[in-house]
Amino acid sequence: MSPLWRPAYVAVGSNLNSPRERVLEAIERMGRLPATRLLLRSRLYSTRPMGPQDQPHFVNAAVGLLTQLAPQELLSALLRIEQTLGRDRRQRWGPRVIDLDLLWMIDSPVCEPGLTVPHPGVSTRNFVLYPLADIAPTIKIPKVGNVLDLKRDAGGDGISVLE
Repeated sequence: MSPLWRPAYVAVGSNLNSPRERVLEAIERMGRLPATRLLLRSRLYSTRPMGPQDQPHFVNAAVGLLTQLAPQELLSALLRIEQTLGRDRRQRWGPRVIDLDLLWMIDSPVCEPGLTVPHPGVSTRNFVLYPLADIAPTIKIPKVGNVLDLKRDAGGDGISVLE
């Protein structure tokens, strides 16, 4: 019996080395993952950085995937894309070439070292919620809430649509 296909949602961000192009390249690479289909892409957003403000603004987006990969397998694939694109993980909340966060996989909560799904920051970060609301406005993330309600509560400070 083959594994079930499950929806998965990934946040994408960059503020270095032509961020718009890095975001689009990462999205294109996610579409080529094994046992995975890229179904949806949000608009691109310009956002203020979280953490240190002495860095460029980010370009953020979200994608909807359909995948047969387990959450840990999908995370490993996302980390490989980050590595290929030159991600440096030395500074928390610092500038980055690419950042891919697994936000939620339907029916796949995980809490283990290195992976928490739903992502612990999904409920408060407008740079995640605005793009996610573009592609999945009505999903309810368990123990977190409905995406549209979370987006409203997060507010639009420091975020604008690029495309």
